[in-house]
Amino acid sequence: MPTIRQELLIHAPIEVCFDLARSIDIHAESTSHTKERAIAGRIQGLIEHGETVTWEAYHLGIKQQLTAQITEMVKPYYFVDEMVRGAFKRFRHTHEFVPVEQGTLMVDTFDYTSPLGGLGRLADHLFLAKYMTRFLEKRNNYVKKIAEETANSASSAR
Repeated sequence: MPTIRQELLIHAPIEVCFDLARSIDIHAESTSHTKERAIAGRIQGLIEHGETVTWEAYHLGIKQQLTAQITEMVKPYYFVDEMVRGAFKRFRHTHEFVPVEQGTLMVDTFDYTSPLGGLGRLADHLFLAKYMTRFLEKRNNYVKKIAEETANSASSAR
């Protein structure tokens, strides 16, 4: 049961960070390297509490589908998505946003269990945990980039 936790300081308001993190469109842009696209449920815009999204993507060279549901949400401080169907045995992905003097601290916690028991644990150790860490870093850095560009544009317009 690996848990991946990442913290990232974003120089942008909490509301901007929160909305970008739950944007289907931004998620698809940030994961374009896996050809990820929403194919069912909420397929564009901002996902809300109780809604699901089904993603189709290529991970580790295999075309996969995964459905996640937003099971908790307190705007603009956190939301949780959990796997309903997909390749993992289970996952819980918590997105937290903490206002700080310099902007927003985004805390991303991905807690998952691979399928296949001992074989899945071996895959975690050999490559999957590293793959998922890089995948989340790339996505989070994209959110940071867009949030800071949005904040800079807003402050320039004043």
